[in-house]
Order: sequence, then structure tokens, then C-alpha cells
Amino acid sequence: MMAAPDKSATQHLDVPWRKTFRRLLAAAGASGGQLRRSLFGLSAAAATQGLALACLVPLFSAVIADRDPKTAIAWLVAMSALSLAAIAIRWRAQGFDYSGQMSKATHDLRLRLGEQLRRMPLEKLQDRRSGEINATLLGNVDENFSYTLIVSDLIFTALVTPLVASLAVLFYDWKLGLLLLAIFPAIIPLYRWRRPVHARGRRALDDMHQRMNADIVEYVQGLPAVRAARRSGERAATLKHTFDELETLQTVEHRASANPNVIIASIVEIGLLVVVAAGVMLVIIGQTEIAVLAAVAVMVSRFAEPLATFVTYTVVIEMIEAALDRIDLLLAEKPLPRKLPERQPDGAEIRFEEVTFQYMKSNRPALENFSAILPPRSLTALVGPSGSGKSTIARLLLRHADPQHGSVRIGGADVREIRQEKLNALTSVVFQDVYLFDDTVLNNIRMARPDASDAEVESAARSACCTEFIEKLPEGWRTRIGDVGGKLSGGERQRLSIARALLKDAPIVILDEPTAVLDSQSERAVQTAIDALVRDKTVLVIAHRLSTVAGADRILVLDEGRVIESGRHAELLAANGRYRAMWDIQSQTRRWRRAEDALATK
Repeated sequence: MMAAPDKSATQHLDVPWRKTFRRLLAAAGASGGQLRRSLFGLSAAAATQGLALACLVPLFSAVIADRDPKTAIAWLVAMSALSLAAIAIRWRAQGFDYSGQMSKATHDLRLRLGEQLRRMPLEKLQDRRSGEINATLLGNVDENFSYTLIVSDLIFTALVTPLVASLAVLFYDWKLGLLLLAIFPAIIPLYRWRRPVHARGRRALDDMHQRMNADIVEYVQGLPAVRAARRSGERAATLKHTFDELETLQTVEHRASANPNVIIASIVEIGLLVVVAAGVMLVIIGQTEIAVLAAVAVMVSRFAEPLATFVTYTVVIEMIEAALDRIDLLLAEKPLPRKLPERQPDGAEIRFEEVTFQYMKSNRPALENFSAILPPRSLTALVGPSGSGKSTIARLLLRHADPQHGSVRIGGADVREIRQEKLNALTSVVFQDVYLFDDTVLNNIRMARPDASDAEVESAARSACCTEFIEKLPEGWRTRIGDVGGKLSGGERQRLSIARALLKDAPIVILDEPTAVLDSQSERAVQTAIDALVRDKTVLVIAHRLSTVAGADRILVLDEGRVIESGRHAELLAANGRYRAMWDIQSQTRRWRRAEDALATK
């Protein structure tokens, strides 16, 4: 069964063209004025071309009826001049493409979407699949502009050119002129009949393309995991199912459009033949000159095909509309609100005051009335089972989202009162899963402080115990480390992440169990780097291995979003509560592992 179209993408199936025009200009941003002039230029070129065709009537009259060479030459010159003018106007109008304005508008729109991604609450951003965002930034932006001038030129040529020519015919023979003009009202119901169908079809295809992009990105990114689990074939079958659905949808769409398109083209062409037949009858009864009929017949043969296929051209408008819907949907996401007046934090003390937070798609709070004080230059550890709220605390401190109740404060200032750039400068984060870019070692570390010199970057790397493995890389510091740092081991990626945090030198450090998945040797190296990082900092550690936080100034034990115990390691062991139970279980596990290692070495 095919997926139902996204409601957001199907809510408007009959958008007026003037609204599409305004949305395109808004999407073009600073290039909107040039785009408007180009579209008006294309319509003027089509109108000029219609006037050129209308010159056939007096030209044929001068040649056939009057046999007046001077008049014929004059009209021939006028038609040629108008045709050349139409070419020149069209060429100038298409300068939006040729001069690079189209590329600039596309580039600017992508930058605006990129800025929007930076401002969006990460909770909402993480709710979107990577492939869908990729399709919006690449495919939808291109669909927004790439076809605009092409399809506009086709539509103007199909409609404006014959309309202007028909109006001009009225001055020479009002009967034939009215017959020609009668074709245009007949096109309107045909267009309105097919537009909703085209709109639904294009939006369904757009939804399917978004889903396919997301499935492809997810499959490629997860390929190492599915291969390790020997499930690559199964996941490939899922991806193939998406391809099959797309093929089915495309086939259904093409088949559903074939007969109506033939019917519409036939009706228009038959209508034009009726005009010519009526002209013949008017000539026979002596109410129209044969020269006028000959000119009209030539004009009809000239614009019959564009007029007959006009409705087909409008499918591209629906594609542009679907792209605009996706772009507007992304741009409509509101950033987290700021409290005014803006405040500067005084120091690095962190306070959580009766914080309650619930994720959008959850049916229970992740944190409930959570309060804690993290003194400056102290190390506070968060421990507890998965889903107890540890990561949520870090996300609220980083302001990935705002609590529904309570406040998070740094140096006395609510994080909502601190400018986002300033808030980002206050914190360094070392995640368990490190994200590195396919760039050089130097640039991956330098992203923490872009103005840092090579010497400062290298100093941070030495403090993080990175120099040993960096110097073994093929090009040393200028080695590209692959997508997500794939050319490095887990411990090496982790140490680069710590070097990045050291270079940033923020007063607050968040550690999300950075040694949880490392071997003993890598763990020792990373722990040494962490010791250099957290010196004289306010540190928040999310811990799973309790042995790594035994020396913390304070340990908070969480369960279901609440603090159930707090204190130092020795105090919590003496309390004989949840922390003691967790410690005993982990201690027993460590003894089993040591015993297994001893047996393995015998």
C-alpha cells in the first residue's frame, strides 16, 4: 500500500497563479526584482510575437487582394521587426538565467534555509529525517527556480501570443476574431478540470521522492551496522520496496494523465479547425476575404500545438508549488523565543529551578520538577537508568529546547535571556558519538575557534594526546579524515573531539560518557585528555560507568525525570539506596570480566 500524501503538502490544490508568483518572488529574496522583470519580459516577448503574427493579415491582403507591393513590403518589414524585437526581449528576459542571477537566487535561498536550520529548535529538527532535509535543500530549491523561466516562456507563448494575435484579427475581421477568441474560454474549464488531479499527483510524487531520499540516506549511513548484523539484504529489500512504490506511483500518474491530455489537445485542435472551417464558409458566402482566411490559417497552424498542450505545461507549476510548500514549511518553523532584555551571565554557576520538560511525541515528562545547583569549577555527575532524563538535562542546558515549566540559568541569567551565540561560546560538549567532517585534521579541530592559528590548534591537539596518531597519518595534520571521521578509530575521534573542546576553552564542559565504548588503552588516553579539558571548569558528566565518576564533587541519581539521591560517592554508598545497588551490580560485572580475562590468558 502506498503512503498517504503528507497533509502539509496537499492542503492547497488550487493555488491562484498570482499567489504562486508572489511566493516565487519571496523565495528569490534579493533577486526577486530581477525575476519579476524577467517574467514580465517573457510575457512582453510573447505579446510582441503575437503582434508579429497579426501582421500576416494585412500582408496577405496586400499580396492577394490588393496586389500592392509597397504595402506588402512595409508589412513584411513590420512583421520582421516585431519578430526580431520579440527575440531580443526574450533573450534579455532570459538573462536571469544566463547572467547568473538564477544561480545567485538558488544560492541565497539555500543559505536562508541553512540559517533556518541553525535557528530551529533541535527537538523539531531531529524529528525530521536527514534525507528529507537533503531533498528540500537540494531538489526542492532547484525545482523552485530551475524550471520557472522555461515553463513561463512556454505558457506565455501558448496563451499570450495567440490571444494578442486574435485581438488584432478583430480589427480586420471581427467575425473571425471572435471565433478565435472563443477558444480561450473553452480552455479554462479544461484547465480547472485537470489542475486538482495534477496537483494531487505532483504532491504525491513529491512526498514519495522525499521518502525515497530519506530511505537512501538512512540505508547508506546505516550500511556498516546492517552488514554487521547480516541484515543488509533485508534493509535493501525495504529500500527496493520504496523504489517499487515510486515506480507504481509514476506509472499510475502517467497512465491517468495520458487519456485526459489527448482529450484536451484534441478538443483545442478541433476547435481551431472549426474556426478555419467557419472561415471557409464565411469566404464562400462573401463575408470574409480569402486573404484574411489564409492569414488566420497560417496563424492557427503556428499556435495550435502550444495551445493544445498548454494544460500539460501547467504540471510544472504544480511541481514548483509542491517545492514551495516544502520550503515554506521549513522556513515557517519558529526559533525558540528569547526573553528580553538580554542579559550577560555573571560566572559559570548553573542552576536548574523546578524544571519540567516533556518531548513533543511523549506521553510523560522526561524531567519533572528537577532542581539542581552546579557550582562553578565543580564536577557534577548524572547517573541513572536509560530514559531517566540525563541527556535531557544536557540538552536543556545547551538550549536545544526550552522547559515547559521552570528555568535553566547560567551565571544568574536565564538561558532564554542569553544571545544564542554567547550561549554557544559558554559551553563545550564531548559526546559519546563524535561527529567529524570530511575535512583535514586541522580544520576539524579549528571549527571550535575559526580564528585560531595552526600553532594554537596543534597545542590543543597535544593536550588532548592527539599528536602521536596524527603524525602517523598519510598527510599528517592536513589529512582528510573521511565522512564522520571514518578513517580514524573511536578513541582517535574522541581525542580530536576533546582537542576541539580544549581549543574552544569554554567555562562549562558537558561530557556524555566519552569513554563508554573504548578499549582500555584508548580509555586511558582519552581520560588523560579529559583531565586537561576539565581543569578549572564547571563540568557536567553523564555517566553510565559509576567508576568513572567516583571522584565527582556531587553525584545526582535520577529515575523517571526526578532526583532520587544526591551526594558524594562515599555518602551514596553509605546510604545503601539505589546508587549502592547500581554500584554493586557494576562491581560484580567487573569481577566477572576480570575472571574471564584471566581465564583467556591461561
